[in-house]
Amino acid sequence: MGTNTIILVAVIGILLFSLVLWFFSRYKKCPSDKIMVIYGRVGKNKDGSTRSSKCIHGGAAFIVPVIQAYEFLDLTPLSIPVDLKSALSRQNIRIDVPSRFTVGISTEPSVMQNAAERLLGLQLAEIQELAKDIIFGQLRLIIATMDIEELNTDRDKFLEAVSRNVEVELKKIGLRLINVNMTDISDESGYIEALGKEAAAKAINDAKKSVAEKERDGSIGEANAKMDERINVSKADAEAIQGENLAKTEIAMSNATLREKQAEALRIATAAEKIQAAKALEEAYAAEKEAEEARSAREKATLEADIIVQTEINKRQIELEAEAEAEKIRRKAQGEADAIYARMAAEARGMEEILRKQAAGFAEIVKSAGGDAEAALKLLIADKLEDLMRIQVDAIKNIKIDKVTVWDNGGNGDGKTSTANFLSGLMKSVPPLEEVFALSGLALPEYLGKKKEAASEDSAEEAVSPEILDAEVVEE
Repeated sequence: MGTNTIILVAVIGILLFSLVLWFFSRYKKCPSDKIMVIYGRVGKNKDGSTRSSKCIHGGAAFIVPVIQAYEFLDLTPLSIPVDLKSALSRQNIRIDVPSRFTVGISTEPSVMQNAAERLLGLQLAEIQELAKDIIFGQLRLIIATMDIEELNTDRDKFLEAVSRNVEVELKKIGLRLINVNMTDISDESGYIEALGKEAAAKAINDAKKSVAEKERDGSIGEANAKMDERINVSKADAEAIQGENLAKTEIAMSNATLREKQAEALRIATAAEKIQAAKALEEAYAAEKEAEEARSAREKATLEADIIVQTEINKRQIELEAEAEAEKIRRKAQGEADAIYARMAAEARGMEEILRKQAAGFAEIVKSAGGDAEAALKLLIADKLEDLMRIQVDAIKNIKIDKVTVWDNGGNGDGKTSTANFLSGLMKSVPPLEEVFALSGLALPEYLGKKKEAASEDSAEEAVSPEILDAEVVEE
């Protein structure tokens, strides 16, 4: 082989080795305390939008030359002192809340993406200031929703609210809350100090009260012990006396029981003899009673059967007669109703025919009067005028006047006698035609006359003559 060939092989080998070294140099490993952010052309999201970066925590990835680059985010925790002063509580009291927050970049996939977008390229000091501003704002907001008593006594609730609200805001820039440490809380007005004094005074008073109660319980216990001692001694004496009396009572009861048993044995023997005799009589009487009852029951059943059968027959006969009578009445009523309906239907048809004929006749009268309804009405009234006058006269025709006595002195101022005035007044009692028409809702036609104005009455009545004429007008 020539020199040139050896040189060429060596150059190619060096190039290949360099290429392998360069390839392995683009394969980057991510330390456990960092997040590797690959940016450039890193693919698309699930919704089709272009991804801005790709975050890797642990492991390794190949960085494509030219189209991709990478940087690291430090996961070192940041301790942020937050010396909050004059924060306004819900009671409008300003308080100082010194605290220390520990935060760091989160390793959750979605939160890491926020950190890559908002914190990449920033120094730890800059990240610390950004987190501090967020913590200040959220801490003031939480304190404004709580009372001083809650802040001072329920620290767990306060820290839980701080952790919940602050961490939500920190996740928006890729951070997470690791720890919160609250130191002493104070206020400008001394309210918290007053609460401490109140609590201390209450604790002292409770202790004094407890001591007094214990001393009282000791005295009561001592008195109860003495009382129990006396009660127990008296009870023992009473039980001893009761035992002696009980023994004597048992002896007396034993003697009484013996005498009672002896009397009971004698009574049982005597009673047994009498019972046997009574049972013999009782059995005889019972046999006679059963025979009598059987005979009575048979006679009663026979009698009841006869009565019940006859009663049922009579009852059924009455029911059949009642049904027949009801059917007869129903048919009679149906026949009468049909007859009444037929008669009323016939009367209605007759009335309808009469009214139809009257309407036709009136139409002919109107036609004869040249279509003038008023003229036709005058013709009808003229035709019925004689009947109207007869009705007026009949109003007094049948008046029965048994006896009319008139005292007449011969004449009045108008030249008429009292008898003439009586008869004239009697005729005037007949209702005028105009009133007859007015009662029926009509007006008297002008050709029958007009109403005459009433003459004024005399201002004074004439004196009655003392002369009395005996005149009697009697109409049978």
